[in-house]
Amino acid sequence: MGVEDILRDMAVRGMRITEQRKTLARLFAEKDGYWTPKEVYERMSERYPGLSFDTVYRNLRQMHEFGILEQFTLDGGVKFRLRCEGRSGHHHHFICLGCDRVEPIDYCPMPDAAGLPPDAEIVRHRFEVFGFCGECRESKGDGGHAPV
Repeated sequence: MGVEDILRDMAVRGMRITEQRKTLARLFAEKDGYWTPKEVYERMSERYPGLSFDTVYRNLRQMHEFGILEQFTLDGGVKFRLRCEGRSGHHHHFICLGCDRVEPIDYCPMPDAAGLPPDAEIVRHRFEVFGFCGECRESKGDGGHAPV
């Protein structure tokens, strides 16, 4: 997804397109991977010295709520990345522990989930599988057999 696509998605959802938001869109368009809120803040502060961390975080959360960004909890912290290309709907992820690559998984285990309380109403869920992609398994040289 390019900068113009991100800006269009923001505008369609009612976000005002400011210079700061254009810069934010560029950051995510140029890096296929994760950004912590702190990393985004540090990069944005280089160009906008008076920018507050709260403003950056509020924009990240809003972009997540609008489906522009996906949010993950990795390594004990929250990280954001552009949504998977061509997928704005429900899907899950395989996340490589070696290179941080994310691959969408179209299968959803929830319809087959066992052990849920019979009177529970599931409002949302998240399913993420962590492991090593083929390239990282090869570069590890041990066949990729890491403890689970």
